[in-house]
Amino acid sequence: MTTPTSEHLWALAHTERAALAKDLSALSPEQWQHRSLCAQWDVEQVLAHLTAAASLNQWQWFRSILGARFRPDVHNQRRLAEHRGRTPTETLERFRAVIGSTTAPSGHTAAYLGEVVVHAQDIRQPLGLPRTPSIEALTFVAEFFAERDFTVHSRTSIAGLELRADDGPFTTGTGPLVTGSTLALVMSMAGRKPYLGELAGPGSPVLQSRIQGTTP
Repeated sequence: MTTPTSEHLWALAHTERAALAKDLSALSPEQWQHRSLCAQWDVEQVLAHLTAAASLNQWQWFRSILGARFRPDVHNQRRLAEHRGRTPTETLERFRAVIGSTTAPSGHTAAYLGEVVVHAQDIRQPLGLPRTPSIEALTFVAEFFAERDFTVHSRTSIAGLELRADDGPFTTGTGPLVTGSTLALVMSMAGRKPYLGELAGPGSPVLQSRIQGTTP
């Protein structure tokens, strides 16, 4: 794909945020407390984390991580608590307020598109919500993940493998082939184990073993 502008990537991120807010507008209290794919966070906590991510500029992020003594888990928990509402409805309203935000700790706009794409699926997949992000958004995220380890060890996990989407233009690398939907490839590069079963090809056992921390 052609190199996108930051403005275009932000527009895609805003679309994905708006779609997630719509998906969550009718959740039951039990669904808000459902475990997500993201570590030990439930649905409401993941949403509060996304609000925090859209609310911190570079200086605010640095001050927060410094205050957490460079412990990302402590930083994330503090900012999550700051942006979580008294009720899930309030948490959702706080997220809606940052749908159009372009605030971020760095200029890696594709990473912040990836933030909402991955965390939205962290919420949707366990709840059985059917929406899939656009192929365009997914492809930009896949290309970013393939190029570097940013907040996930995506580039490291696919070293020596060829990845090829079966529903879009994304392809990268050389070596044993791993195929699947662009969504499954993105989520697997982000370390989300439930998506590994959607991959195929001679390289898929290698990628699965790396993500799962086992020997193929």
